Amino acid sequence: MLERPPKVIITKIGLDGHDRGSRVIAAYLRDCGMEVVYTPPWQPLAAVVKLAIEEDADVIGISSLATDHLLVPKLIGALRAAGAAEVQVVVGGIVPPADEARLLESGVARVFHPGASLQEVADGMRALAGRARAAQEGAAT
Repeated sequence: MLERPPKVIITKIGLDGHDRGSRVIAAYLRDCGMEVVYTPPWQPLAAVVKLAIEEDADVIGISSLATDHLLVPKLIGALRAAGAAEVQVVVGGIVPPADEARLLESGVARVFHPGASLQEVADGMRALAGRARAAQEGAAT
């Protein structure tokens, strides 16, 4: 069991402004007892990395409905460069199979497709928060 609630950032990068799904996920995770930092759309990668470090986030959830998920490998690289490689990154939304494979190879922890249940997302976020904390503890020792 985690000592503190999972801390999750829900955001949109790139130019995709369709944020209804990300707002629904953010509210559900909050209602499940997680600490949720929700950002408006159009976040620059550097701002997401800075926020993740400042907030001591466990997981970053990226919502993508317009191919902005193709920016996520750069986000993961920026997290690693900033010393925050333990932060888990997930993508939710419309992701074609070929893009999903590329995302997973780049370090994305999980992709949630349309139709994933809210409970599935919450359970996945909790598990990934545990993974993030274990990686952080391993790096500290």
